[in-house]
Amino acid sequence: MLPDIVFIFVMSVPMIMFSVFPGIKLGEYLQKKYNLQEKEKRIVSIATTLIFAMTLSSLLHFL
Repeated sequence: MLPDIVFIFVMSVPMIMFSVFPGIKLGEYLQKKYNLQEKEKRIVSIATTLIFAMTLSSLLHFL
């Protein structure tokens, strides 16, 4: 179990490259729709990027 988690974390580092664009787009969309401030937009973008990277790496590992 622990080696799987470590492997997913290691694989998520290169997946960040593929998940930056969706994070930025979601941050811009939410800023326009809900009139977010710049700090909130950055938080949303970073959180989306990390979650998307972890999701991609776990899908690649388990599929």
